[in-house]
Amino acid sequence: MSRRLLIPILLLAAAFVVPGQTSHAQHENYTLRIATLAPQGSTWMRIFNAWNNSLRQRTDGRLTLQFYPGGSQGDERDFIRKMRAGQMDGAVVTSTGLGQIVRPVMVLAVPGIFREYSQLDRVRHRFQHQFEQQFEAHGYHLLGWGDAGKLRLFSKTEIRRPSDLRSVRPWAWRDDTVFTEFLNVVGANPVRLGVPEVYPALQTGMVDTVPSSALAAVALQWYTRLHYVTAQNMGILIGAAVLKKEKYDALPDDLRTALDETSTQAHRALRRAVRRDDERAYATIQRRGITAVDISANEAEWAQAAATTREHLAGRLYPRSLLERVTAAAGQ
Repeated sequence: MSRRLLIPILLLAAAFVVPGQTSHAQHENYTLRIATLAPQGSTWMRIFNAWNNSLRQRTDGRLTLQFYPGGSQGDERDFIRKMRAGQMDGAVVTSTGLGQIVRPVMVLAVPGIFREYSQLDRVRHRFQHQFEQQFEAHGYHLLGWGDAGKLRLFSKTEIRRPSDLRSVRPWAWRDDTVFTEFLNVVGANPVRLGVPEVYPALQTGMVDTVPSSALAAVALQWYTRLHYVTAQNMGILIGAAVLKKEKYDALPDDLRTALDETSTQAHRALRRAVRRDDERAYATIQRRGITAVDISANEAEWAQAAATTREHLAGRLYPRSLLERVTAAAGQ
């Protein structure tokens, strides 16, 4: 065959082969395994399931989110370990889990800065790019911010002032540096357990006081073992969905775009739903026998304990300059 005929034939063959290869790559299916403590049927899981349905429809089934709810993969420390080991691709975690990846993010969880959602929204928006870069540097992609409701103290006996915590058995999440430090500041002795261990500990009396939002206390059934809740909140429980960066980067461009856009919609819906349902849960538990305790008469003591906690953690969890900038942004 002459050289003049061979070249056009080869070019024609390439025209058929290359599109075929691209088509195969475009139609490959992907499943992202995501762990969460949120129980099946909870506000969080309803939104996550809707997110998965929306994403599957948007991508014609090429990208699926497989959630593992209710702590089936352990506690948040286990989620982080499994992501690092390649056993999970992502996780929905609270500040406790986020802090195991990027410690400075714990500045969003310290007591006494955020009482209202508008403050939290303003700060997260202002520091969004900074935190995204820090997660990327540690090998994670931040999919979206979530909330878990307003932080209150649930207890079997009335808690009116910080010193009351010395005579009870307060639970502190094993990896939660912030609340553990708060208890140390007020002279209380924390009982350090993982989240899956709390309900059995309430049953046996091993713990009798837990920090929680009303929504989380209902979802995890903790409120059924307790009698009082502080009427005023100490802060706002935050969370986020994170994905291993290598898993995110491995997705084709169109699937990454679909994931990011549906994630933005899902997390916006999640924040609205959690804030609404947390208020409803707070009202519901009072109708079911939980007594709200007004701690405003001792506000100065609570504020002082919170300020001391923030000060002790500056330089350990987050730079002092970051604390100052976050505090200033929240107060605007």
